[in-house]
Amino acid sequence: MKSKHKVLILPGDGIGPEVCHEATRLLSHINESLGLGISLEECSVGGIAYEEYGTPLPDATLAAAREADAILLGAVGGPTWDDIEYDLRPERALLSLRSELDLFANLRPAILSTHLSSCSSLKPEKVQDLNLLIVRELTGGIYFGEPRGRSEDDNTAFNTMVYSKKEIERIGRVAFEAAIKRNKRLCSVDKANVLEVSVLWREVMSNLSLEYPEVKLSHMLVDNAAMQLVRDPKQFDVIVTGNLFGDILSDIAAMLTGSIGMLPSASLNSKNNGMYEPVHGSAPDIAGKGIANPIAAIQSVAMMLRYSLNLNDAASVIENAIESVLSEGYRTYDLEGEGGEKLKTSEMGDKILERLELER
Repeated sequence: MKSKHKVLILPGDGIGPEVCHEATRLLSHINESLGLGISLEECSVGGIAYEEYGTPLPDATLAAAREADAILLGAVGGPTWDDIEYDLRPERALLSLRSELDLFANLRPAILSTHLSSCSSLKPEKVQDLNLLIVRELTGGIYFGEPRGRSEDDNTAFNTMVYSKKEIERIGRVAFEAAIKRNKRLCSVDKANVLEVSVLWREVMSNLSLEYPEVKLSHMLVDNAAMQLVRDPKQFDVIVTGNLFGDILSDIAAMLTGSIGMLPSASLNSKNNGMYEPVHGSAPDIAGKGIANPIAAIQSVAMMLRYSLNLNDAASVIENAIESVLSEGYRTYDLEGEGGEKLKTSEMGDKILERLELER
């Protein structure tokens, strides 16, 4: 099969290799079955790369990432590496990949399957048919701002939150375009009552809205947004916000869907090349036990097919297979509430793979 698309697999640490294995199995199967022309390459990243190469992001991994049309990342980090030098910690690989590849737009959907309403931490009537999208700016803000560090006497630590009009405008456009394709409602979240950077954020979003008159723009302070997500999450369609606030709000939204193990994410550049990953992290407490939920990683593959490779039909095949398995009552151990048989990581992968064959 001639290669049309290059996909890089970065399993990483903790449960990353376990969930990536299931996602890659499905991707390989659907690639072969439908003749998609995808070539796969695997490299090390994170803590495991540090152990082998002395850096969480080896040169070979970064080079492969630059050549790829899309990247599937498992997870990075864990307590094993908590005490090493800050710039060598596994999480720095993730930040470096986002920066080096200019992956500025992070899309985090929070969609509750109709079969999992009893698994949510909220009452079913609060979350039934929930379908919202958080658009998080990913390469600016306090995670990347300079200066950062500690004082010479080591008694003070500091980070700097910085955003330019250009950075705000480009993430704003992604959010407005996403809203147009959905229900035409966009909520911009900031902290404009106390932060100058948020005042600028709100000004830019308001000015940008003049180019999108069909989209209803609203503004909300981040503390209120956090409260509203757990009070009435269905009031939101698309949320756009900065790096730090988006990090926090997307994890709150994750629990509305029953488990953080259900949610994928996409990080895109201006060419729609992207890195796709489950939002759940490395979960070192369950690593190696074979009980991690692979659905977020598998959903990340579906997002990859749709956003970076323009293979919408193949993405739908995966999404339909997942829904089919959930409709039959199969659950992983992180999903509480109603449901039938509890499946281990590989068993859930097997079930979805079986349904892929039925949907083909």
